[in-house]
Amino acid sequence: MSFSFKALVLKKYLAQGIESISHLKQAHGRLFRLRLHQDSYLLNMILRYSFGFGDKNYPKLIFHQIRDPNLFLFNTMIREMVSNECFEDAIQYYNLMRVEGLLPNKFTFPFVLKASVRLRGKDSNELGVSMHAFVVKLGLEEDVYVSTGLVCLYAKSGNMADAHKLFDDTPEKNLVSCSTIISGYVDAGQFKEAVHWFKCFLGVGLNPDSVLLVRVLSACGQSRDLESGEWVLGHMEENGMTKNLFVRTALFDMYTKCGCMEKARTVFDGLIEKDVVSWSAMIQGYASNGFPKEALDLFAKMVKEGLQPDCYTMVGVLQACACLGALDFGHWASRFVDRTQFLSNTILGTSLIDMYAKCGNMSSAWKIFKEMKERDRVVWNAAICGLAMNGHAEVTFAVFGQIEKLGILPNGNSFIGLLCACTHAGLVRDGRKYFHSMQSVFSVTPGVEHYGCMVDLLGRAGLLDEAHQLIKGMPMAPNAIVWGALLGGCRLHRDMQLAEDVLKELISLEPWNCGNYVLLSNIYSVKKKWSDAENLRLKMNEQGIQKMPGYSWIEVNGVVHEFLVGDKSHPMSDEIYAKLNELMMELRAYGYVPTTDLVLFDIEHEEKEHFLGYHSEKLAVAFGLIFTPSNLVIRVVKNLRVCGDCHEAIKLISRITGREIVVRDTNRFHSFIDGSCSCRDYW
Repeated sequence: MSFSFKALVLKKYLAQGIESISHLKQAHGRLFRLRLHQDSYLLNMILRYSFGFGDKNYPKLIFHQIRDPNLFLFNTMIREMVSNECFEDAIQYYNLMRVEGLLPNKFTFPFVLKASVRLRGKDSNELGVSMHAFVVKLGLEEDVYVSTGLVCLYAKSGNMADAHKLFDDTPEKNLVSCSTIISGYVDAGQFKEAVHWFKCFLGVGLNPDSVLLVRVLSACGQSRDLESGEWVLGHMEENGMTKNLFVRTALFDMYTKCGCMEKARTVFDGLIEKDVVSWSAMIQGYASNGFPKEALDLFAKMVKEGLQPDCYTMVGVLQACACLGALDFGHWASRFVDRTQFLSNTILGTSLIDMYAKCGNMSSAWKIFKEMKERDRVVWNAAICGLAMNGHAEVTFAVFGQIEKLGILPNGNSFIGLLCACTHAGLVRDGRKYFHSMQSVFSVTPGVEHYGCMVDLLGRAGLLDEAHQLIKGMPMAPNAIVWGALLGGCRLHRDMQLAEDVLKELISLEPWNCGNYVLLSNIYSVKKKWSDAENLRLKMNEQGIQKMPGYSWIEVNGVVHEFLVGDKSHPMSDEIYAKLNELMMELRAYGYVPTTDLVLFDIEHEEKEHFLGYHSEKLAVAFGLIFTPSNLVIRVVKNLRVCGDCHEAIKLISRITGREIVVRDTNRFHSFIDGSCSCRDYW
């Protein structure tokens, strides 16, 4: 058998494919025996196959035995290194090629540019820019693949101006370059631009793939652009792309971010295959859009179907538990993830700390905080805000002192926790100190939320004029939260004139918010301005504005029960109302008189008492007294501020029954023990 015939046989053998590393090594050995171990064509085939068996050292060994590797072989090494995500190695081979005096070509740059993009460091950015200059020098800028690589380089580095200029100069625009521009805008947070250019590209005949549709739907969701999202959906339906799992998951994620939970659930229920990502997105959507009970119900269904929750699932579940005060459910759900994951994952750990804190179990929150293996600023902030929320002002200040000693720079969230602690404890001097130190000591510019905290602190302390002046001197326009904080001070100190002015500001900012109309109507009623109150209620009716109902939740044996004022939909309503009527008789014996000053409607005194007697928090407390053991704390969560009458009533109920009752409203925790509240009647 002649030498040339053996070489042809070997080429044919390699062309048929290599199935194992041992076969590859045998073929490589035959190259040596036939003295073809420097043949570039055969070596290129050997190199390509060698990357397919997971060992990156073997192709390196082969390459470095080549005496004079040519551009063809260097390109193969660079391409395969990038394909196997060995980006630093790819750059090293590019540099080695330049040292050897070889000029890169149009097959080199797309992969080296991709490696530079994926490394994402200062040095790699500088390398990318130098390669751009080299591309121009070699006259390769008009090659579609090279130009697309350059567009991607600038887009991924956030330089969208240069990226778009390169894109405009690209002679042939393809799906990859269009996707790169859109993805660049999404990554840069310029979501409206991403959607705009997607529409433009469709207009010139672009046929998007599922990856691009996912990115565009993400942009619609992030910008809360429901109209564009549904426009994208229409395009998907026209082109038969709605069955793709990833696209449908992105679609209902877009709906959840836009707050359209019914449509999101319809898409979710229509998924033939639901993976953990789909379940997690739906659960987080419910939790983030004010449907915590639905989030927990869906989680229970997910577990029942045998799926193992991941980190993202648990974040949504714990958020929902925190919202409902569902301590038992949160504790049960957390068992689906190994405890070490909570302690080593700062996102999970922070969620668990937040859940325990918002459920009023600060001791458990503190225990998790102390056991965390890594405490970054987010974890410290969770502890600070949790302590503040639960009324532990002095401990909050001490934890902040620890942050300073450790050299961790506080941010805006750190100071929100501090100012809330001052607000709940009435510490005006400390609040002023922390507020003024933000900029002067820590170089943290106060935001509108910090001004809101200060206005709240001053307003509760009765310093309404100072609070009002602070609002007038704000460097930014005050929002509804700031004016709402001042309104709270007006209510507490019965300054009806200022409250009337504040409510007019609030109505102009939030014409859809029913609560502002209700409070202004109450003030008109107290001031005997009956016609003004009636006109305001008529305006609400004409505009279709309805009062947000006050809901309260209580968790018993892992089940969350929901109540609203005068609610009789609960299956145990008869027992609940009997218990409440029994309590009311005992309360009156203790001298309790319902506070009827600020009930919404201008009705007879007895009917006012009727509405107050069956507020949602009273119903929840009565349910807890019936169905929980006497040694357990009764925990109730309310979606609005607890009213003054319920506050007084629950104080007395805690004395009569000997039970500890914890109520969390939108402002703070109220721990009622033996006739007293932890807020000291300051909320």
